[in-house]
Amino acid sequence: MEKKTVIKLFDDKKIRVKWDSEKEEWYFSIIDVVGVLTESSNPQTYWRVLKKRLKEEGNETVTNCNALKMLASDGKLRLTDVANTEQLLRLIQSIPSKKAEPFKLWLAQVGKERIDEYEDPELLINRALKTYLQKGHSKEWINQRLKSIEIRKELTDEWQRTGINKPNEFAILTNILTKAWSDKTVKEYKEFKDLKKENLRDNMSNMELVLNMLAETTTKEISKNEDPDTFDKSKVIVQKGGTIAGNTRKEIEKELGRKVITRKKHLLLKEPATIYNLISYQKNNVLVISN
Repeated sequence: MEKKTVIKLFDDKKIRVKWDSEKEEWYFSIIDVVGVLTESSNPQTYWRVLKKRLKEEGNETVTNCNALKMLASDGKLRLTDVANTEQLLRLIQSIPSKKAEPFKLWLAQVGKERIDEYEDPELLINRALKTYLQKGHSKEWINQRLKSIEIRKELTDEWQRTGINKPNEFAILTNILTKAWSDKTVKEYKEFKDLKKENLRDNMSNMELVLNMLAETTTKEISKNEDPDTFDKSKVIVQKGGTIAGNTRKEIEKELGRKVITRKKHLLLKEPATIYNLISYQKNNVLVISN
C-alpha cells in the first residue's frame, strides 16, 4: 500500500496528512487539526478529553478512527490518531472554537443545498454547470461531460436490468471496460493523470470522453442484444464493447501519430471547497516525504 506523509502549512502551523492509494482516502492527523482549531497549548490532552466525551456519547466516529505512523517533531515516525475527510468533518462539529465555526456553517450550507436539490433536481444540474465553469472547462466540454453522465446512467440501468446490483460488480465491470478501451485500469488511469480523490471523467479531454462514451454505448447495445443472464456473461460483453472503442482509439492514434490519452488534468476550483481552503489543501507550501 502506497502511503505518503504530507505536511500542509496553515498559518505557520502544520497539519500532517497521508494519502492511501488503495483506499483512495486522505488521512489527517487529528491532533494537528485540534491544535490549529482550538489553539490549545496541549492538543494531545484536549483530544484525549474530547475523545473520551465522544465515546461516552456513543459517537461512532471516534471508535472508527485509525492510527497511522506520521513524522513527529523529533523527526521519527510515530503512531498518531487520524481521520478521513468524513470523520474529520464530524469531529470538527464537536469542537467549540471560532476557527471551527466556518466549517460548521459550510456543512450546514451544504446540507441545505443537498436537501433543496433532492426536492428540485434542476438545482443539482445548475450546481454542476457552475462547478465545471469554475474549474476552467469550456462550455463545449461541459456539454460533452453532461452527455457522458447520461450515457453512463443508461449503461448502469442496463446492468441493473440484467440483475447486476452490487457496487463491487459495477466497479469490476467499469474496470474491465476502461482497461479494454484505454489499456489502463481505472486506478492506473488516475495514477497516470496524478489524480487522488478527483473524478477521472472530470479530468478527461474531449477525445477521452468520446472514446469512453463509445465504449459504454457499445457495451449497452451489445448487452441489450445478447441479454446476458449471468455476471460472467456481462463481463464478456463489457470486454467486447471496450475493445471496439479501444480499436477506434488505436486507429485515431495511428492517423494522428500521437497518443490521445493525455496526462493533462483540469485545475482545482479557483476557490476550493471550504475544508481544503482552510487547511491549505493545495500543492504550494507542501512538503512531501515518502515513507
